[in-house]
Amino acid sequence: MRIRYKKWARPELEASKFYEDEPEKWKGKWKEHFKNPNLPFMLELGCGKGQFMAKLAVENQEVNYLAIDLVDAMLGLAKRNIEESYQAANLEPNNVMLTRFDIERIGFILDKKDEVERIYINFCNPWPRGKHRKKRLTHTRQLEKYKEFLKPKAEIYFKTDDDELFEASLTYFKETNFEIVKKTYDLQQEPIFTKNIETEHEKMFSEQGIKIKALIAKACF
Repeated sequence: MRIRYKKWARPELEASKFYEDEPEKWKGKWKEHFKNPNLPFMLELGCGKGQFMAKLAVENQEVNYLAIDLVDAMLGLAKRNIEESYQAANLEPNNVMLTRFDIERIGFILDKKDEVERIYINFCNPWPRGKHRKKRLTHTRQLEKYKEFLKPKAEIYFKTDDDELFEASLTYFKETNFEIVKKTYDLQQEPIFTKNIETEHEKMFSEQGIKIKALIAKACF
């Protein structure tokens, strides 16, 4: 998603207690960044404006979350959305962090010591052109990188509106020793998550009559 430059985003992020501007320094010790380091640790890759994380983190205080994106403007909006959600719940955002990083290079900021238990990937860029497909967040090349910091039996939750990306992703997961434990070609009619948090894209596509594809993959390595 393209978004206009927001001059306030960078200063607000740098002033935020739950934004990390130097994620490489925390490789292998992300849990120490949170008030309670003993909680399970989960990621959202490509968090966008943060509506999903704003709901997920505030409703699950027993989990620590790191949300990653590459665009300051997106992260600035995510920061504001998260603050609003926590303020409404009369809570402090102690179990959520934001950081700016290129997910293609994610191995530079996470490793086995971080013990990631779940990854959320919501409506990522489908990169339909052949030469760009390796950029997909579910491509085998990326999944191999995630394996370097996932715990055994960790999960990946994936949602998309794109038929071709979904079919290709089923193959990518199998090629990298992930078991597809649940999948659906119509999430509204066949829920597979204990509680589905609807993203901005999900709401838009559903209103257009586009079916949402989703899966849960479990690490088997």
